[in-house]
Amino acid sequence: MEIFFTILIMTLVVSLSGVAARILPFQIPLPLVQIAMGALLAWPTFGLHVDFDPELFLVLFIPPLLFADGWKTPINEFLHHGREIIGLALVLVLITVIGIGYLIYWMVPGIPLIPAFALAAVLSPTDAVALSGIVGEGRIPKKIMSIVQGEALMNDASGLVSLKFAVAVAMGTMVFSWGGASVEFLKVAVGGLVAGVAICWLYGRSLRLLSRWSGDDPATQTVLLLLLPFASYLIAEHLGVSGILAAVAAGMTITRSGIIRQAPLAMRLRANSVWQMLEFVFNGMVFLMLGLQLPDILQTSIAQANADPNVELWVLFSDVVLVYAALMLVRFGWLWVMQRFSHRWLKKKPMEFSNYSLRDLLIASFAGVRGAITLAGVLSIPLFLTDGTAFPARYELIFIATGVILFSLLVGVVILPLLLRGIDGTDKAGHRHELQSARAAMAGVAIESLQKMEERLSNDSDENIDPDLLKEISLRVMGNLRRRAEGKNDLDNALFAENLERRFRLTALRAERAEVYHLRATQQISNESMQKLLRDLDLLEALLIEKEE
Repeated sequence: MEIFFTILIMTLVVSLSGVAARILPFQIPLPLVQIAMGALLAWPTFGLHVDFDPELFLVLFIPPLLFADGWKTPINEFLHHGREIIGLALVLVLITVIGIGYLIYWMVPGIPLIPAFALAAVLSPTDAVALSGIVGEGRIPKKIMSIVQGEALMNDASGLVSLKFAVAVAMGTMVFSWGGASVEFLKVAVGGLVAGVAICWLYGRSLRLLSRWSGDDPATQTVLLLLLPFASYLIAEHLGVSGILAAVAAGMTITRSGIIRQAPLAMRLRANSVWQMLEFVFNGMVFLMLGLQLPDILQTSIAQANADPNVELWVLFSDVVLVYAALMLVRFGWLWVMQRFSHRWLKKKPMEFSNYSLRDLLIASFAGVRGAITLAGVLSIPLFLTDGTAFPARYELIFIATGVILFSLLVGVVILPLLLRGIDGTDKAGHRHELQSARAAMAGVAIESLQKMEERLSNDSDENIDPDLLKEISLRVMGNLRRRAEGKNDLDNALFAENLERRFRLTALRAERAEVYHLRATQQISNESMQKLLRDLDLLEALLIEKEE
């Protein structure tokens, strides 16, 4: 019963966090509000204690979030930036693990070399979800954000694999070698990607069979879609490959496989609504869990530091700042090196970094905020070694990792808006022109299909349709389409005409809804009829409002 109440309280707090972020006098990003609310709940006054199980955390929250990010990432765009993403998600992670690992070992006397590598490994993954939370959607230019998002999708796996190697060496269960580590990493990474694609393909085939048996039941299909990221993660982990990359690959594959496109309309509408709700709740839960762990981490670290004569608390806080500064310096340096390399050696097909200004490089550097994977990774470090002794400096690793997460968010809140001042991340005029051109092309194809349909129906003796009625309906439908098709030469007039028509349709639709409620109140229709009519009106209104936006 206690677990049930805890889940209810956390869900309520996540829901209220969005309201709190809007009513606060200062514009505080939602992730920081959720972290603060979690820390407040865990304070002794309230006493909400949640045991953090890293394995359960990874299974419960990470697969659906990465699946959703992969779903929204176009494969062509991802492949187009493949060199940049590999350079950041693989090479930069390796540089970070080695360089920052040696720095931590040299800077913090109480941390041995292998645990220092483990800390550097958990600090290497970035968090695009936290980044979007602190700067908002569409603020960062697309040329930067698309690469940062692709990096965040891939470096989770490379960072956690590096952590796995470091912990295994510290535990004495393996002897590190560059050859063995390279082969193991390739097996885990490639195997995870293949597993995700294969599981998504099997899901598509199974969904088609179930559609025949269940009669396109949207509830069944939506539940199966929700299970897909968890199935991808768990099956891949069971096979000994990366479950994180499997969830990402499944999300990216589902957009290309035609599974969603061929699904019934009710399933598509319901799936989109469910995923939007889950993304909000799961993202909020991640930051809320971070806040819930803060008081315990701080209390334990203070107690351990006071008991350790070689460690002073103020030194730990300074270590957090220095480690974060080193992470940003290494990131900026690697971005600059890749830009110089592209200018020098890739003149025929330069990287995207070639077009970056100094401000773009700084934005891409400070966009590398740390988040959920870092917290889960550092808390997954075992308490004891195989011989029963305590894992070296574990409390210092957790304190520094948690401090870097919070400090990266705070710095991002302050620095990124300053760097983004005067930059519009979205090309609104170009996007509007693109939409209008696409709608004009679509309308042209639709008119041709309607003309063929009209010709077929007029020649079909079995239909027995009045020619005047047929002509009236076809002209009515094609009139709107022709105005849209001709609007490519006069976008403003075409857009005004569509918006004016939409306003009239919305006014009529809302009047219809009011009449439905009146008919039900006067008992002229049944409750079932009312629900059916309201559902149809809601679908139409959602379509009109979506077009308006």
